[in-house]
Amino acid sequence: QVQLVESGGGLVQAGGSLSLSCVASGRAFGILVMGWFRQAPGREREFVGAVDVSGRNTRYADTVKGRFTISRDNARSTVSLRMNSLKPEDTAVYYCAAKPGYGTNDASYSIWGQGTQVTVSS
Repeated sequence: QVQLVESGGGLVQAGGSLSLSCVASGRAFGILVMGWFRQAPGREREFVGAVDVSGRNTRYADTVKGRFTISRDNARSTVSLRMNSLKPEDTAVYYCAAKPGYGTNDASYSIWGQGTQVTVSS
C-alpha cells in the first residue's frame, strides 16, 4: 500500500519561494498520477495541480498557474511543488495525493498524505 509523506512547509514572506516534496513508499509510484491540494482555514480543500505518470504533462489551477511548478522523479518516488511569488492567500495546509490512471484532473484521488503547513506573511 502506498503511503505519502510531505515535507518542506514553513513560513515565508510574500513574494518569496518555497518547495514542497512528497515521498511515496511502495512500488506503485510509477503508475500513479500525483496531485497537490491545499486547504485554508474555513475553506474547502482545493486543487493546486497535478502531474501525469510520465512527468511530461501537468495541470494547474488558475490561481497558481505561472507561479507554481510540479515535477516528479520516478526513480526516487518523489513529487515536488515549487512555489514562487507566494501571496498571503497561498497560506494553507498543502496535501500530496495520488491516484492510479492517466488524467491530471482534480477528481478521484484515493491516497493522501498528512499535509504540511505553508504560511505566507504579508
